[in-house]
Amino acid sequence: MEQRAHFSKKLEDLKVKVLRMAALSESAVHKAAKAFLENDSDLAEEVILGDNVINELEDDLDNFSLELLALDQPMAVDLRTIVGGQRITVNLERLGDEAVNLAHRAMFLSTRPPLPHNPKMELLASTAKKMLSNALKAYVDEDVALAGQVCRMDDKADDLNIAILRQFVSDMVTESRIVERGVHAIIGARHLERIADLATNVAESTVFIVEGTSMKHNCKE
Repeated sequence: MEQRAHFSKKLEDLKVKVLRMAALSESAVHKAAKAFLENDSDLAEEVILGDNVINELEDDLDNFSLELLALDQPMAVDLRTIVGGQRITVNLERLGDEAVNLAHRAMFLSTRPPLPHNPKMELLASTAKKMLSNALKAYVDEDVALAGQVCRMDDKADDLNIAILRQFVSDMVTESRIVERGVHAIIGARHLERIADLATNVAESTVFIVEGTSMKHNCKE
């Protein structure tokens, strides 16, 4: 009984570590999106400089998870909790990377005249942030229904990204002066769409932890 209580405490510690990393990754995404939409170079630089902390937390979580797997040899839901946590950790690190990529676009665009207001870009950023917030809440609450909602929102992010691409291509054909800025904006939209994809991955991992079902490539069904 004492051994089981000790292991349960380790699983709780694992979740706390994942959530600590999640908070930093989510903050980085929010800051990067704001920097990108508002051409805020100072905020973009803050995101870039903070990425090392997220990377260090990933290393710590990797080591912690491997120890749990090697020493405690968990089964069933405990094993899924550890493996699913590892999957989420990988995606949280990638979210940090995408935030940095988006911040670099913000840094560049901050040195150029602002592009016209683009409601679709704002909506894509809002959608990606909402998906990430819901995915993390689903993990905390072990809420499979909410995880499914995140998956279904991914189509909206994809459609917005395509619409933004088409709009900028059309604008660049008629106005050559915005080509350079337009290309960076298109790439920025791709980073936002990728953030939505990674949020979907987190949601899939939550379903795996709770139900033992692999939702890879089938999350929207």
